[in-house]
Amino acid sequence: MAPRRLIYSVDGAFGCMPDKMRVAVQERFVYNRSMNVDHHAEAAVSRIAAAIGEPARARMLYCLVDGRARTSTELAMVADVAPSTASVHLQRLKTQRLVKVLAQGKHRYYSLDGANVAATLEALSVLAGGSRDAFVPDTPGPLRAARTCYDHIAGTLGVALYDRFTTLGWLASNSKGGDNACDLTVNGTQAFEALRIDIEAMRPLRRRFAYACVDWSERRPHLGGALGAVLLDAALKRKWVLQHRDSRILAVTNYGRREMLTRFGVQW
Repeated sequence: MAPRRLIYSVDGAFGCMPDKMRVAVQERFVYNRSMNVDHHAEAAVSRIAAAIGEPARARMLYCLVDGRARTSTELAMVADVAPSTASVHLQRLKTQRLVKVLAQGKHRYYSLDGANVAATLEALSVLAGGSRDAFVPDTPGPLRAARTCYDHIAGTLGVALYDRFTTLGWLASNSKGGDNACDLTVNGTQAFEALRIDIEAMRPLRRRFAYACVDWSERRPHLGGALGAVLLDAALKRKWVLQHRDSRILAVTNYGRREMLTRFGVQW
């Protein structure tokens, strides 16, 4: 028979067990080492908010919302800082994945790092402009009427199109696609495919398919996401709208007015 020795158990009782038998020690629950996922997320949000919150960096970001890339020198002028200071700010924004840079020859061009960044900036504009008073847009007329928001149609025209698509039953909310996500219905798919847009080819893209992007001048949604981008692309290719060379403004052509009235019922 194996020799036995006296041991002291966790609950305070004594007993005997073979010498060669090992006692399994139960690990204690350490509170400060658990549930750290939320802390990581909070820290990341804090870093991004701090990067956006500095006035010079905020001016740079909002300058890039039009989807056009700009050099650090141009952004330094927008932010009213020295070129060396602008470079530090841009590196901070790049680290937080708010901007991306494209090297072309001797120049480095900066742009927003995706449509989600643009949507966040637009939402912050809405939050910053919130008031209990009745909303009265103070955006210059042409810019308010029709413009680009990153790479989709915004302004009064963008809102009118989104409202019409919803009224026609072409868009439906999509709870699986995140906040404000939407999707095309069967009728909506047919309508967009009539513009020679390959809807099925868009769905595997990593970008969000479609969502209601809050318009900062109208305080109502326009169509964002990949679907909004292809709609703008189709409108430009078909000469429904013309983009101003040095601004976000979109000019609606007479042909575009007729087409949007015929196809969508949007009177402009």
